Amino acid sequence: MDPFVSLDATAQAELVRRREVTPLELVDAAIARIERCNPKLNAVVQTQFDTARLRAKNPLPPGPFTGVPFLLKDLHAAQEGYPLTAGSRFTRDFSPNHDSELVKRHLRAGLIVLGKTNTPELGLLPTTEGELHGPCRNPWDVTRSPGGSSGGAAAAVASGMVPFAHASDGGGSIRGPASHCGLFGLKPSRGRNPTGPELADPFHWLLGEHALTRSVRDSATLLDATEGADLGAPSIAPPKARPYQLEAGAPPGRLRIGLTLRNAMGTPVHPECLAAVTATARRLEGLGHAVTEGHLQTPGDEDLGQHFMTAWACGVVASIEGLARRTGRTPSAEHFEPFTWALYRFGQGQGLSAYLQAQTEILRFSRAFARHFEDVDVWLLPTTTEPALALGQFPSPPDDPLAPLFRAATLIPYCPMANMAGNPAMSVPLHWSPEGLPVGVQFIGRFGDEATLFRLAAQLEAAHPWTHRRPAVFG
Repeated sequence: MDPFVSLDATAQAELVRRREVTPLELVDAAIARIERCNPKLNAVVQTQFDTARLRAKNPLPPGPFTGVPFLLKDLHAAQEGYPLTAGSRFTRDFSPNHDSELVKRHLRAGLIVLGKTNTPELGLLPTTEGELHGPCRNPWDVTRSPGGSSGGAAAAVASGMVPFAHASDGGGSIRGPASHCGLFGLKPSRGRNPTGPELADPFHWLLGEHALTRSVRDSATLLDATEGADLGAPSIAPPKARPYQLEAGAPPGRLRIGLTLRNAMGTPVHPECLAAVTATARRLEGLGHAVTEGHLQTPGDEDLGQHFMTAWACGVVASIEGLARRTGRTPSAEHFEPFTWALYRFGQGQGLSAYLQAQTEILRFSRAFARHFEDVDVWLLPTTTEPALALGQFPSPPDDPLAPLFRAATLIPYCPMANMAGNPAMSVPLHWSPEGLPVGVQFIGRFGDEATLFRLAAQLEAAHPWTHRRPAVFG
């Protein structure tokens, strides 16, 4: 095992700053780990090893992560001249002619990109088993899924291939994989990270991009390097009071924490996911916080699932038609998996009035959701209703091709509300089942208040550390 595999990105960057290692040494070690672990996991689906080595040999920007290896998710993260397949046969040969603004900021931070990670087609499901790249496997148990849609990123970080990796979340796609793979995963507030130079979010501002990390401080420092509106941003998060790097480790004070196990789907929660939340509540009380059980209810929330589905399906239509314009290709059923095509057709049939009604109700939900933070600082709830699932749990049979959508809704009913409201939310790895599977717990903060989440997460990390735990496939 190499000397870097157990170090987080902050520690690796410090070695470079002290000239104890070179960026090339870090890159070569990460490449070796990818070559050892990836055949077992299928987390990395495109490599840039020669380019990475060349970048490591040349002067790098003096950023917080100069010389540290990094992976981009094969979705949204545009790089000029490199494939961006979005996990789809339709775009398997597509290469953007520009870098996205977020990727530019990753590079300015000194990161060295080694390749792209596996994602389901268009990032639509909470598992990573697409037909183009094949199933990604969970390093804790290779018969199970790492979650999705940032499953490849989660598997790569949990197995030690890289210390952290880019991820995105339109309905739980950072938090679910974090829970299933024993990682820290924060979805930032709407508008916190850039989405340019295009809108890059056909899903009506549900999407948040950031990273999956092993440590809280890596997530905080990376967000310092990437946050802030880009030119023409359609939404802007409130400015931070000070660097998030300082928040990760600052005392959070005595927080008022609401706890809820209710979900709008009425989905039962696995005993291990219940145990994770109840044990965390006791830990929070032991740290001096006030935990009170309550309900995240909003007017008409029984209809929110349908409105979310309408917005999501219309987003699929916008995504596919946008890709068609960029590639010059005409989409057809043969280009897509059955589930994706069925969702596309469903979205086409929604009509303008249904789409506008969905947007109205989501905005109404955002206002109602904000009121849940009048007497509560942070909400505690499950991340998922089950630990990591066995692979193959999302079939799309010919007579019911949309079945995976409803299976997804029962797995992550607690996640989409933060996307609809735009609030920051995080999954923290605080529980392991008797079988050795990680189970994360979720916290949702006020809109724009990542600072409180970082303070709380760092306090929990110090009191109940998790980085010493190792999956079956590691390094």
